[in-house]
Amino acid sequence: MTHPTFAPENTNRLQELAQLNGVSTTFWDWHGNLREVSPETLIKTLQALGVGLSDVPDSGELDSCIRGVEDDKWMTVLPPTTIKRQGDWSELHVHVPDGESVEVTAIFEDGAEHRLNQIDNWDPPRDVNGQLRGRAAFALEEWFPLGYHKFVAKLGNGEVVETHLIVVPKALNIEEKLAGQRWGISSQLYSVRSEKSWGMGDTEVLASLNKTFGELGANFHLINPVHAAAPIVPVEPSPYLPVTRQFISPIYIYPEGIPEYEDVPEMTKTHVEELNYQSRVADTDTLGLIDRDNTWDTKIQALWEIFRHGLSEEREADFQAFIEEGGETLQKFAIWSALVERLGVLILPEKYSDSDSEDVAQFAKENEKLVRFHLWMQWIVAQQLDAAQKAAKDAGMDIGIMSDLAVGVHPCGSETWTSPEMFAQGITVGAPPDMYSQLGQDWSQPPWNPRKLAEAGYMPLRRMIRAAARFSGAIRIDHILGLFRLWWIPAGKTANFGTYVNYDHEAMVGILLLEALRNNSVVIGEDLGTVEPWVRGYLNDRGVLGTSILWFEREADGSPLRPEHYRRDVLAAVNTHDLPPTAGYLEGVQTTIRDELGLLVEPLEVVRESDRQELEAFTARMIEYGLLDEEHRYEEQPLIDALYRYIAMAPSRLLAVSLVDIVRERRPQNFPGTHTQYPNWQIPLGDEDGREVTLEMMTPESMARFANVLNEAVGNGK
Repeated sequence: MTHPTFAPENTNRLQELAQLNGVSTTFWDWHGNLREVSPETLIKTLQALGVGLSDVPDSGELDSCIRGVEDDKWMTVLPPTTIKRQGDWSELHVHVPDGESVEVTAIFEDGAEHRLNQIDNWDPPRDVNGQLRGRAAFALEEWFPLGYHKFVAKLGNGEVVETHLIVVPKALNIEEKLAGQRWGISSQLYSVRSEKSWGMGDTEVLASLNKTFGELGANFHLINPVHAAAPIVPVEPSPYLPVTRQFISPIYIYPEGIPEYEDVPEMTKTHVEELNYQSRVADTDTLGLIDRDNTWDTKIQALWEIFRHGLSEEREADFQAFIEEGGETLQKFAIWSALVERLGVLILPEKYSDSDSEDVAQFAKENEKLVRFHLWMQWIVAQQLDAAQKAAKDAGMDIGIMSDLAVGVHPCGSETWTSPEMFAQGITVGAPPDMYSQLGQDWSQPPWNPRKLAEAGYMPLRRMIRAAARFSGAIRIDHILGLFRLWWIPAGKTANFGTYVNYDHEAMVGILLLEALRNNSVVIGEDLGTVEPWVRGYLNDRGVLGTSILWFEREADGSPLRPEHYRRDVLAAVNTHDLPPTAGYLEGVQTTIRDELGLLVEPLEVVRESDRQELEAFTARMIEYGLLDEEHRYEEQPLIDALYRYIAMAPSRLLAVSLVDIVRERRPQNFPGTHTQYPNWQIPLGDEDGREVTLEMMTPESMARFANVLNEAVGNGK
């Protein structure tokens, strides 16, 4: 039996349908060639978006679907979500049976109502499957207030339709928020251990680092994402593959910092101390790496001990208020966490696959205490992060914590369990092929379905941003291009068979700005890689800072970008978490590791020569600007100092120094594309000889030399 195949003569129709649905039909490969996306990929992607398309559509079906794109608009009374920039005038189009009367009311957040004024619209009616549909237009006036509002349309035939109206800021006022240049540190929090921490960095370490560096003149502290991981071992090491971005991982809790710990019996304290010791005993098999499994196994026992002690009347009231504020979303996360912990698996049995099922409700009822425990841990970690932000502010940081937002979530996490309808089924997110990954990258993360986001008023996006903004003064968006488009890969295909799917960036960025404004947050977008110039311009116009990494910034001739040519509205840094520490980079550790792992695509000597030429170019630039002299051009510390002084000469508003550079670490904490070959996200902070640097070693005196370099560079008098 032969299976039908897609007819090549229908390719143009399929491409037209894809483009109408925001699906790219071509992409530029890493050789600079324009490549067409395969028909199979386009069909699978359209199906995942909800387009009613068969596996092998013919010309008639494709023509019907193309007409259906416009027909659907006319059959929908109100758009699911309307985004309006504050201060702008715009129109709302409403579709009704031809000749039917309609009135539309805007109901604002505060309960106030405003009946929209109808304006002339001369669009002729449209015949949709034998029914004439008319289009009415209404004015959306400049004065509409910021916020999450709704439209209510009442038709003459009695039909009532309600949808979302979101009024967003035109832009964040960067000048008001960031007058002058500021510096701060960036760290992988989990990697910084103390004599008291449970085998990895935690909220207590965060508060201490904030105090130390705030007093030295730093204005912010960029940390890795602290999104929630599954509450079972093995604990996912990557902070960029969480089970949800709407809640925090309780592995960062410092148990002894919980107020109730002071009042537990001495026997309980002794047990907690023993567990703390066990968490810090190195397993000989881990070679001194961060052992999250041991940390979680011991810490959760201690947390149970403290949880069982109970709360005072005042603290109980605070806890209940936290639960009420979190609502159903928090409750479902706690139930999912309890299910996963009790069953010991991430992939739940079929009977528990539906978060709204009777079986799940029964489980929650029978395990009420366990569910409450997971609610309590969210409350505790939120309080401790708030305390760490207060420590930053008290120490003089005007921004404080800069939280990091991951691109996506685990395919079997709580977010996909709670709201599966929000995600495109049979699709993962990744990146197209490049010179380092010639088949592309598959990040194993399901993407949000842009249509479902609009229908939900972008609630998942709102919650995600609020979760990060509540304990921080700035938000860094990893791969901010994901608010514009993502590389979708159909299930069973390698990443080179993917395509870009566009998102409503006006909505995504607008909501980001609204949440940032309400939380008084600075927003930084990681806009590295291939970015269309208009995207950077758009983000800049909206008050979103970009990112500049020294090694990637080049003049048109390929030489290092001169500091006066750097963008102003960026967070500038010498390196990032996806690059080796600067000391390691200077000695070519990135090439050494790739060679050892068999990842080089060119001969070793060719890559080494390229590394040498790059270093020579940057060294020469440092000498040219008087930041380094010939006598010290090959000395590591003077060169690192020069690199930081160099980017501080740029007009960039924010300057980040990596903690690994301060202690002269050499080992990469993450080596992209090597999750089974290299211990990514598991390297404890170390010095130039690979010896661990604990929190206690980072005294103000030991850190002052580097802080002085930065304070002098940015004109900070501290």
